[in-house]
Amino acid sequence: MALSPRDATSTQAERYSGETDSPANPRKTSMAHRLSLSRGKDKELENADLNSADDLLGAMGYVSELTRSRSTLQVAFMSFVLASIPYGLSTTMYYSLVGGGPVNIIWGWFSVSLIILCVAASLGEITSVYPTAGGVYYQTFMLSPPSYRRIASWACGWMYVVGNMTITLAVNFGTSLFIIGCVNIFESEPGVGVLAGEPYQVYLIFLGVTLLCNAVSALGNRWLPILDTFAIFWTFAGVLAIIITILALARNGRNSGSYVFTHFEVNSGWVPGWSFCVGLLQAAYATSSTGMIISMCEEVRQPSTQVPKAMVATIVLNLVAGLVFLIPLMFVLPTDLATLALSAQPVPVIIKSAVGNPGGSFALCIPLLILGLFCGIGCTTAASRCTWAFSRDGAIPGSGWWKKVNRKLDVPVNAMMLSMAVQILLGLLYFGSVAAYNAFSGVGVICLTVSYAIPILISLLNGRTHIPKGNFDLKGLGLFCNIVSLCWSALAIPLFCMPTTVPVTADLMNYASAVFVGVILISMGWYWAWGHKNYEGPPTVDEDIVEVRRRSEAVPGMSTGDEIFVTRK
Repeated sequence: MALSPRDATSTQAERYSGETDSPANPRKTSMAHRLSLSRGKDKELENADLNSADDLLGAMGYVSELTRSRSTLQVAFMSFVLASIPYGLSTTMYYSLVGGGPVNIIWGWFSVSLIILCVAASLGEITSVYPTAGGVYYQTFMLSPPSYRRIASWACGWMYVVGNMTITLAVNFGTSLFIIGCVNIFESEPGVGVLAGEPYQVYLIFLGVTLLCNAVSALGNRWLPILDTFAIFWTFAGVLAIIITILALARNGRNSGSYVFTHFEVNSGWVPGWSFCVGLLQAAYATSSTGMIISMCEEVRQPSTQVPKAMVATIVLNLVAGLVFLIPLMFVLPTDLATLALSAQPVPVIIKSAVGNPGGSFALCIPLLILGLFCGIGCTTAASRCTWAFSRDGAIPGSGWWKKVNRKLDVPVNAMMLSMAVQILLGLLYFGSVAAYNAFSGVGVICLTVSYAIPILISLLNGRTHIPKGNFDLKGLGLFCNIVSLCWSALAIPLFCMPTTVPVTADLMNYASAVFVGVILISMGWYWAWGHKNYEGPPTVDEDIVEVRRRSEAVPGMSTGDEIFVTRK
């Protein structure tokens, strides 16, 4: 009699355990036997999960080259680390501080988080259907009509890659500036920090941070899920230490609840409404990494379900963590906001004002500094994966080199080194103009926003007909999220090209718009010079085969053989 795949699995598990169902073995139902069978079955189910995810990837035209080692929680933890909310909100507080003060900081964070929740849900629906490391550019190709799918995926891919690289650059440079701000808690004389923060000092610290993040990401890839898990506990322990200490000490007193939640003070020079909008850059920057986790799909056991859930759950967790961190800071915020805004890094100044002791203040900043390194490692990892995936489809010059995976390290090292080299070269702009460097921070947010919006827009124009094929169909709520996401993109793109303060000088000008246009011109120029003849785009596939593999991947523990067996029944 023929055995079904599941019967065969049970038989193999029994053989592995050394037990047989015979009278000669009366202890076959012992606890040890059941534990052995359970372990064997769990291993079989885990292997089946990996096989079904690889089958789905193969049906989409790719060979699995990276180890699938991340569970749902580990994906969520990495997504959290990519944002590193207390750190991300600390390094960019200047924008909301001049934009509107406490109201901009608290309510700006709350409102943008709800909007980004819609973005995460929208991307999650599409990712559930097309879970590859190519992320949004692969999704754009598959969703677009054949007549313009190549150029659409090319444009989206370049936005996605440039956004990943420049956000990683901004994170590591922000960590460098935050280190200087924390060190300058110690003063050589009143109002003068011990570290001048000359451009060469900033760049050398940035260089060290970048090299460290790349080394950890490349050499410690197998331990990164553990590091991400540790980062979660480190974050909440650090935040608790900060908020308990500053609220307990509060050397300069505590602000009222009315001040914290309703005080609106414009120091940007803009009219109040627009000033509030410009101040949203703090929250937008902190949440810009939302879709970067998609590039890790090929290292996740069940990407079509785990990655969408992780993206949405992380936004909720980020929202709570952000409020827990920001509200206590507003209670001890110095009321002279104009003077506070003169500091490039206000958070160390706020903590020092509350604690009153340089040593203690610096100690409280250490959790944020370490979290900045965790964030840099996570962004470095995600940027390398999206660069590798885009190279795999032949869109980056020298793709044959960048698409290689180091089998020993299980990492696309060449793609990682390319991303690192680009960041180090762009960092040199800091020697010429601080404003020119700041433009790359802004353009990172803009490019990622555009890359997220493109597949959402195409999906919506297609009537969302592909969404039911996935395992994360939000139905009517998904449509609402799509509309909110696109409205946010339409506002955010011009908004973050605006200067933070007026009147505008050469040093205060926001050159993000110029850099963004430059990215578009270069990518489109390269397409017309080379891409339209040579770029084929991602592999075209038979949707019927993909659908079978997709259903297989959706059922935990069901291999392709199981799916075929069930289908025939």
